[in-house]
Amino acid sequence: MDLPDLPEAEHQNVRFADGFVLDCGTTLPELTVAYRTYGTLDAARANAVLVCHALTGDQYVAEPSPVTGKEGWWTQVVGPGRPVDTDRYFVICANVLGGCMGSTGPRSLRPDGSRWGTDFPPVTIRDMVRAQKRLVEHLGIERLFAVIGGSMGGMQVLEWASTYPDALFAAVPIAAASHHSAQNIAFHEVGRQAIFADPEYHGGRYHEHGTIPARGLAVARMAAHITYLSEEALARKFGRRLQNGGLSIFGDMFQVESYLRHQGSTFVRRFDANSYLTITRAMDYFDLAADHGDDLAAAFAGTKARFCVVSFSSDWLFPTRESRALVRALNRAAANVSFVEIPTDKGHDAFLLDEPDFHRTLAGFLAGCAERAGIVR
Repeated sequence: MDLPDLPEAEHQNVRFADGFVLDCGTTLPELTVAYRTYGTLDAARANAVLVCHALTGDQYVAEPSPVTGKEGWWTQVVGPGRPVDTDRYFVICANVLGGCMGSTGPRSLRPDGSRWGTDFPPVTIRDMVRAQKRLVEHLGIERLFAVIGGSMGGMQVLEWASTYPDALFAAVPIAAASHHSAQNIAFHEVGRQAIFADPEYHGGRYHEHGTIPARGLAVARMAAHITYLSEEALARKFGRRLQNGGLSIFGDMFQVESYLRHQGSTFVRRFDANSYLTITRAMDYFDLAADHGDDLAAAFAGTKARFCVVSFSSDWLFPTRESRALVRALNRAAANVSFVEIPTDKGHDAFLLDEPDFHRTLAGFLAGCAERAGIVR
């Protein structure tokens, strides 16, 4: 499947020319962070909310993407009158380090004009957060009102709370965990191997060959997408319904097959394969307890941030038991923490969908924190 490279787009960004040292020890000669903002920063610079995106998200959280033309990925949550109310809060969302929507990553050009490709060094969730911190400081913000994110975004929230405990008032990790499980790593590895096996991957040098590993990347997306749903959601949406009413070996026999193939084919038109490899590996590396002597509570020692931990009952990718383990660690650290499990059959992706109970929970928590922080409308 030969497709053109991702379309080039001008992304709002800030460039740091003084370099950036990664956890792996490699120094990037320069760092670019692409981002978007919504709402107005108040005079006290106290109402800033950082939204951290998930694995395949980007900075276009509340507006159409310039690449796909589709509406922002969290318009039900971020916007005027929404739970993250842009009439009240100044919202920042940055493309993660290693991404492919304007921030420095494998698709970026090096100073000599060549693409990083597979020469791009491994990054960690902490690297992503430290890059975001550079952006926040560039915007003149010393302390964020809140950091919010789901899935990999929730991992970033936890890293923010651990690494910069005095730089945020509230933290909302959603459908996340303090580490990636062996099962999650296994699913990621299946996707990575699908990309490696695509003959158009060319050892990661596909840009030089004018192709992309579309088949492999599509399969990776299909495998991952299954983990974002629940068995109940798949049964409700598709059941065992046939696509064309007849038997087929090679075609779309079941509607669920057609759905997954559509997810795969649309994904390859907006995401870079090497970025996918880089970011999935960053998620796999993440283990907050291991970074603190295998004591998760130690990661939050002395924190004054207020936490709202949210899980979804049918999420088997980041199940509720992992959120409860996080809450127990926060309790041991004497943190101010609330916990809510949202009953739903929509699986892991529930945080991206229409879930009124979740939206009310988030809006209520932020409003309560805003009162305590003295943030007025």
